[in-house]
Amino acid sequence: MAIEPDYEFVIIGSGFGGGAMSARLARRWPGRGLLLERGRDYPLGGFARSTADLADNFWAPEDEIARPRQVHRRRLAGSRLIGLFDVRRFGRMDTVTAAGLGGGSLIYANVFLRPAPEVFAAGWPAGLDRAALAPYYDIAQSVLGARALPPAGGEQDRRHLRRTGEFARFAAEQGLVSRPAEIAVFFGQGYSYNGAAAPTEMGVQETNRYGARQTSCTYCGECDLGCNVRAKNTTDLNYIHVAREKHGLVLRTLCRAGRIVPLDADGRDDPAGDGSHGYRVEFDDLAAGRVQSVTARRVVVSAGTLGSNELLLRCRDVHRSLPALSPALGRRFSGNGDFLAFALDGETQMDSTRGPVITQYTDHHLFERIDPERAFILEDASIPTHAAWAMAAARPAIEPWDSFKQFLRSAFRYLTGRAAGQASQRLGGALNELLGNDLTQRSAVLLCMGRDRGDGRFSLNPAGWLDLDWPQSTSLPLYRAILALNRRFAKFIGARIFLPLPTWLAGRNVTVHPLGGCALADTPEHGVVSARAGERGQVFGYRGLYVADGSLMPTALGANPAATITALAEWIAHDLTGLAPDDTLA
Repeated sequence: MAIEPDYEFVIIGSGFGGGAMSARLARRWPGRGLLLERGRDYPLGGFARSTADLADNFWAPEDEIARPRQVHRRRLAGSRLIGLFDVRRFGRMDTVTAAGLGGGSLIYANVFLRPAPEVFAAGWPAGLDRAALAPYYDIAQSVLGARALPPAGGEQDRRHLRRTGEFARFAAEQGLVSRPAEIAVFFGQGYSYNGAAAPTEMGVQETNRYGARQTSCTYCGECDLGCNVRAKNTTDLNYIHVAREKHGLVLRTLCRAGRIVPLDADGRDDPAGDGSHGYRVEFDDLAAGRVQSVTARRVVVSAGTLGSNELLLRCRDVHRSLPALSPALGRRFSGNGDFLAFALDGETQMDSTRGPVITQYTDHHLFERIDPERAFILEDASIPTHAAWAMAAARPAIEPWDSFKQFLRSAFRYLTGRAAGQASQRLGGALNELLGNDLTQRSAVLLCMGRDRGDGRFSLNPAGWLDLDWPQSTSLPLYRAILALNRRFAKFIGARIFLPLPTWLAGRNVTVHPLGGCALADTPEHGVVSARAGERGQVFGYRGLYVADGSLMPTALGANPAATITALAEWIAHDLTGLAPDDTLA
């Protein structure tokens, strides 16, 4: 490139892929990198909790959606709808992803789980398997501080969680294996990073190994809403923190990338170019309300599966700025077999409003006695406290006769107690009876993910926005197996109600782990992004243009994808920079 670019690299997105890439590239080119994130930076205590704040906590900028009139009025009153949750509705599949500094790490359930080796046997590039990725998994796990839940000292210990034990007992009854999940949650610098046997006391703040301030997990169960005490080991507290504080990475939030175009030797736009002279990245500065652009020798697209596919499809098919992108772009979408169900009002105490969101997983033919069509895992989940209050308010509708009888009993005891002139006139007993029958404590949230067929396809709709065709029917054997096991769990705890996520009853799935569309491959005939040594992660047909996020997956993983996304980003960065990664991020 004859003209010096603004940056050596630009990274678009800050989740597991973009976060890991930012630390590694910033170390290689200190002070010469830029990270663009479309969402906000969320400081300590910055995540929404009130009803009003939650209403504004969704991602729907006015140029991306036709808004109802009342939403438009809210925006004029100060609500911009550039919040954390990006919820989209497609044909037979809905998605929930995140917009914010840290990307999907802000709302995931913390699980670091390596897929079964068999996952890599079909559909993946030759030589790219779990063994080849093992050192990168190890590094990623160490950086993210993933360990199993600290052991409890007995039932009276605040760390004791009944639901973990109940899920394990269910697995044993079913002849299945249950294991503790390794979770990227901060239980203190000693426990999470130094291998100490005992965690730091709940709620105590410490500086983590990378210099960021965190709080030892308080077991509030709010991980998926954004951790207000900074107990989640999100990428902004490790990878990105080091990249910015130590290696001079420039960080800009509320900047949504809209176009990537190659440059010629004189620094001018050259849509016919292959990127040899760098790129211009055009983005919307949502805070300033204007379009800006920067130039860089390299661009890493890490906008998440939806964001990366949408950006690249638009560059190829609308802007015509990257016309050589593979025809395979958008293919091989997977929802990773995600499925959510509820077992309500059981006979077993579950203690579902406490603890990190997930603490264990039960293997249903994903790791052992493998059945590819019915391979999935079942994970426990907590219920955030304010959701528990909502369920309590809804209880009369769920159990009208029982709720009415309980009210009559409490009223009768209150009135007869007054008439009898009982001693203290205290109402604690009556109030305890009225409030004590908490539905959430006898209910369970069932989270499953598995190996769906990965045969969905992204495209652009006539307005130029992302669309998805997902043939649900091809993955029905998986979902039927999930439903069968979930129903057995509901029976195990004596639940009166078993309820899949209501969208399923309408013939639709929901995924929080969308994968694929920019599949890794050995050749451009089989995918979008190269897996070959010397060009790992580089888009076929272009030089210096990379992808590093969940869109790389050629197939479903079955396991929670955060570990594999981060490990692949480390694998790509090692090849790109020539620097062997270590967990110090130095």
